Amino acid sequence: MRVALVTDSTADLPKPLREGLGIRVVPLYVHLGGRVYRDWEEITPGEIVQKVRAGETFPTTSQPSPEDFARTYAQALEAADHVLSLHLSGRLSGTVRSAELAAGQFPGKVTVLDTQATSLGLGMMVLRAHELLSEGYGLEAMLKEIHRIRADHFVRFTTATLEFLKRGGRIGGAQALLGTLLNLKPILTLKEGRVETAGRARGERKAREEIVRDFQAWAAGRPRIRAFFLYSGEEEAVRELRERVLALGLPVEEALVSEIGAVIASHTGPGAYGVYAYSL
Repeated sequence: MRVALVTDSTADLPKPLREGLGIRVVPLYVHLGGRVYRDWEEITPGEIVQKVRAGETFPTTSQPSPEDFARTYAQALEAADHVLSLHLSGRLSGTVRSAELAAGQFPGKVTVLDTQATSLGLGMMVLRAHELLSEGYGLEAMLKEIHRIRADHFVRFTTATLEFLKRGGRIGGAQALLGTLLNLKPILTLKEGRVETAGRARGERKAREEIVRDFQAWAAGRPRIRAFFLYSGEEEAVRELRERVLALGLPVEEALVSEIGAVIASHTGPGAYGVYAYSL
């Protein structure tokens, strides 16, 4: 059975990579300054920051429509027997629901999966699915492996500013004000698809150290690990994090370093960075 892979733009996979692998991507939307932009295609995270600093209201985001997905599925099924459609957490967006509604138009032809992740967490599962597909694995074996990664992977990230998290409803205004005054950096994770606090640190260096400690504890005893580093804006912070992780002496394979797309950056703001990882 020929299987085509579909994901959404929050997978944050660089365009040359996903196009080279034949992975189809359905974009989410960013609403800013009275206009609607397609994520990764019509607006960048840097442009969002520039517009907000110039006085635009904070951006909002929206999911693709079922029609967006239906068009992509129809195109994919012209060359494949089945579509595996992997998407960001349903607790963060209605994207997976739109995909499920569209899948209903192709009975038995489309499998939709909520990865309970986002950004490179979603991206790494899509890449793993493609790897298995290229090795000749069937749909059931691919799904079993993606479910395993979904249940057991590592994610930690932090942000340079709490303002975007406050505006997006991730933290309260009082928390954001106190955190800003005390220079507290939230250490964030995802649990069952929901953003939760894993800790907090005073200042950038301490936040990075805490992420590295958490990674080291998670990685202990694992024979082979793939790490994916993500960032928004300047690369310096994620470059330091990457160097610290790779210097731990653990069996870590650096898989990808990629910038966060406009939709995810609309919620984290500039200066966010972190790491996703899974073991083999």
